[in-house]
Order: sequence, then structure tokens, then C-alpha cells
Amino acid sequence: MNYLSAKTPPVREERLGAGIAFGGTCREVQCARAGGCLNLAARTFSQTQGCQFTLSQAIINTLRNAVIIMHGPIGCGASSIGAVGTSQTFKRLRDPNAEGLIWLNSNLDEADVIGGGEGKLKEAIRFAERMFRPETILIPVSCVPALIGDDVDAVVAEMQEETAAALVPVHCSGFKTKVMATAYDDVYHGILRALVKKPERRADRRVVPDELEEVRRRYRDSRTVNVLNVSSMSRPDETELTRLLNALDLQVRFLPCYSDAEDFQYALESALNVSICGTHDDYFLHHLQTLYDIPFLIDTIPIGRKNTARWLRKIAAHFDLSQEADRLIASEEQALDEALAPFRPALRGKTAFLGGGEVRILATAEILQDLGMKIVGFKGHHYDEFAEPVFESLDDVDDVLFNVATQQPFEQINLVKRLRPDLYVGHSGGGNISAKQGLPLLPLFGPSYNYMGFSGVFEVARRIRRILANAQFNKQLARHCPLPYRDSWYAQDPFSYIKAEG
Repeated sequence: MNYLSAKTPPVREERLGAGIAFGGTCREVQCARAGGCLNLAARTFSQTQGCQFTLSQAIINTLRNAVIIMHGPIGCGASSIGAVGTSQTFKRLRDPNAEGLIWLNSNLDEADVIGGGEGKLKEAIRFAERMFRPETILIPVSCVPALIGDDVDAVVAEMQEETAAALVPVHCSGFKTKVMATAYDDVYHGILRALVKKPERRADRRVVPDELEEVRRRYRDSRTVNVLNVSSMSRPDETELTRLLNALDLQVRFLPCYSDAEDFQYALESALNVSICGTHDDYFLHHLQTLYDIPFLIDTIPIGRKNTARWLRKIAAHFDLSQEADRLIASEEQALDEALAPFRPALRGKTAFLGGGEVRILATAEILQDLGMKIVGFKGHHYDEFAEPVFESLDDVDDVLFNVATQQPFEQINLVKRLRPDLYVGHSGGGNISAKQGLPLLPLFGPSYNYMGFSGVFEVARRIRRILANAQFNKQLARHCPLPYRDSWYAQDPFSYIKAEG
């Protein structure tokens, strides 16, 4: 794989055959993907859609020593306001002196739609360089400059001559794809072209011209694992995964979230790149293997005991540490069983519906099954090959309903009303409608909560028991905040607007 000569990566409909419209069972969605027809489905009616420009910010906004210039109308950057606090907090966990989120907007207006916005972009780059002196200036490009034909790459090439900061254009206009996860490819495409290169060593890391020191450095690099984190991971998640990999005598480096430009250079001094979630990482990892011959692992996500054990064993096998991994997993599972014992009686038999990224909801479902709960339905943002390994951790879900839908709340509201789960587990911002149905909610991820590894299973169990014990607030919402859907829609097939093309 090498798409870096192109300005933008291919969309995921083409590269992965990803689909965004499906209604059926888990068995049927797997068969549809295997048959190569999942991405042919569409809707005759659509209620809301994801935007890859805003999703790109999930990675871009985390980078340290950087300024973001959103090239487009000012409204395109509004979603970043909510990330200001968490961005600064998490950056300072890596670097106590890190700045918070700094973002500007080229503020294109009606006149710029006619005359072009390249001049405003140049002005914004000069301002960012003069005021903030960052290491990196990232330039996500929204729909308007893409539609009017602004040559952002030419502007970047010209301005790089007078700018000390590395300029990184990210072509993530929302209209070019319906699979908004293409946003991750767009970000990695820009990073690979502008930031990933062999490092010029800092003074504190310069190798002493000594044979013993060189041996030590090579050994250290041979035991270093790059773990590709995602913006939905918390620092406690990273701490747990570091603990487990350190127990195998492996060193851990997390990328790309909360990294700075130099971290991408030192990422090339490692023995293995490991994915947390293939939906996020595969574009980056394939290119690092193609360009720098660094092997990678994309398999499952370390959420739930089965998935965590599988993830650890895959990594350990690469370093010939399988026996050590087996001993570690046995010890962790014994401690986990003891810790979960008090929660099982209260959770056994409860039902749950999960909505969000397909890899994450399937892995989280494994935790719920471990606790004795029953899964009654899924709603994944899209569906592609990276969900398949996670399905292997689940029991008896072939006939469970699976809705593939980016947003589309009208389908979710219908499904949840029919299935009547005891708990809704959902993506941030997607649980409001289920809250108005009176359901207790568990966020699918959170900036300060632990979901991953063996300790994540315990934390999820502890939180679910507390949430189910006190759902009165959402019951009051259901009484006083009616939803805008007619009874005729609830009586209709929730998948009636999904059609197959071709």
C-alpha cells in the first residue's frame, strides 16, 4: 500500500468496501460483507449523517505543540469548543508544560466562495507562526475550499519556505465520502507526508560512540512497541495497557493522540506497531510497513477478557514470549474472577443494546456477556473487515439484530422501543434519544474512565451496577420530554428505508 503520491487517500467505500446501511442479524451482516455487497446498500431516506471534517479533529486536536487552522467557514470549527478542556488536561499528562488546544479559522465568507480563500489561508498561517511559534501547523480543509477549488497544497508549498513550523494539510472535506471513518485516513495521510521521517537525534538521546551503548540502544528498540491509540481512549486505558506490556518486559510508546511532531520520527525506532482499533489504524500501519519495513499487528481491540488475552498473545508471539503471556493472563483472570463475583448476581439476565463504532460495541458486548447479561441489538456506525475478529469473542449472537447506520436516530429509536433493553451502551452524544426513552445509559467511552484491559472489565461492571441501581433521572426524562416520532413510525419496519443497489 502506498497512496502518498496522491493529494488525498481513497475513500473507504473503494479501499475497504465499507458499508453504512444495513438491517438484519449479526450472521447476515457478516455474510453480506463476505459476499462483497455490503457497500452497495443505501437509504431512500436519511436523518443526519456523520462529517469526516469534525471526526478528523478527534486526532488533530490532540497533537501537542501544534496550532490548527481550520480552512473553511467559521461554523465548521464549532465542534472543537467542547474539546478545549480535555485537550489541555490530557496533553499535560504527557508534558506538564503543554499548551491547550489552539485553533484558528480562515473564516471564509460569501465573497471568498466567488474569489477563492487562498489569501485568507496564507494570512492565517503567517498569524499562527508569528503569534504562537508552534512546531506544527495542521490545516484541515472543509467542504467549501474543496468545492471552490482552493489549491491548499500549493499554498502550503509556498508558505513552507517562510514558515519554521511544519505545515500539514489534511484534506477531510465532508462531502467526498459517506463513511466518515475515512477521516482517520486523511489525518494519517497528512502526517505520513509531512511528519514521518528518520529522526535527527536530540542531544539527550544521541548515541555515545561506544559499542556497548550501541548494543543497548538496539536492544531497547527491539523491545519497543508502538501502540496506536485512539481519541476515545483515556489515560487510565493507556496506563492499563502499559502495565500489561511492561509485565512482558516490553517498552510502550503511544501514537498519534497527544504526540508531538518529533514523536512520529522516533516511532520508526521500534520493533512492532500494534493497532488498538483497525478502523482507526490500518492506513497508517500499512504505510509504515511499506515505507520503513516495520511489522504491524491488526487483530482485535483489548476490551473484555477474551479480547485482551487475544491481543496480548498476538503481541507476545511476535517476541517469542507466549509462555510469559499465558502466565500473565492466567494470573490476571484469576484476580478478575474474584473481583467480579459481587457484581454478577445483580447483572445476570439483564439485557443491553449497544451503539457506536462497530469494533468497540462488539468488544464491549463481550464484557456484558462475561457478566451474564444478554445482548439484544447493535447499531454500528459502519461495517468493514475489522469487526470480524471481535465477533469471535461473542457467544450466541448470530440472530441478534445488527443495524449499520452512521447516526440515523430514527432507526435506533424504533429498534430500542421494540427490543426494550435494560441498558443502552452508546457513543458520546448518541444516547440522548435513548435517555428520553427512560433507559439507563453507559457511555461507550469516556475521557477519565478505564475500559481496556483486565481492569477495564472490572470498572465497566462496577459502573453498570451503579447505573442500573439508579435510573430515576432518565425515567423522569421519558415522562416529560416526548420524542418527535409518530406512533406510525414505531409500527413500521425499522429497516424499511434501506435498499440494496445493483
